[in-house]
Amino acid sequence: MASSSSRTYETRKREPNPKIAALLVIDMQNHFYSMAEPILQNALTTIDICRRASIPVFFTRHNHKSPTDHGVLGEWWNGDLILDGTTDSEIIPEINRQVTGPDEIVEKSTYSAFNNTRLQEKLDKIGVKEVIVIGVMTNLCCETTAREAFFKGFRVFFSTDATATVNEELHEATLMNLAYGFAYLVDCDRLRRGLLSS
Repeated sequence: MASSSSRTYETRKREPNPKIAALLVIDMQNHFYSMAEPILQNALTTIDICRRASIPVFFTRHNHKSPTDHGVLGEWWNGDLILDGTTDSEIIPEINRQVTGPDEIVEKSTYSAFNNTRLQEKLDKIGVKEVIVIGVMTNLCCETTAREAFFKGFRVFFSTDATATVNEELHEATLMNLAYGFAYLVDCDRLRRGLLSS
């Protein structure tokens, strides 16, 4: 489920600065297709807006190399994990067509795109100070990545209409929490006006 309730919980407004921003496309993989499908067009639109604004884009891919490397995630998901090399682990074809090179892919095995990955190194290397977060699941990998980005000193922008999860209640709870103290809420229209209207 997804919504465009960026104004409902908004406590402060700001537009991303394209000179120091990066887009993080979180876990848009076949495993999550039923959740991702309703926001697929908005995700593609957000990627297009960011590309047109010369904002670098990174795509995370959640997977496990073996059934034994899942840590406590296995306890939470009863072994329903994404194994590398399976169809479920692949990025949704429409999104995968937006990937322009291997450096844009960030492999991860926890909720956070920063934990045990080279994402921060990649962002620091190109001078990124702000991140825009889209993808699935709103309340797990997207929210965890947004919160960790905030604690690492990045300004965070979180999409309300290009993120999704299993139900509207969880989606809205994340938006409310992040808007209260971690992230600026944005949607496709706001990004289009803020990044392409000049």
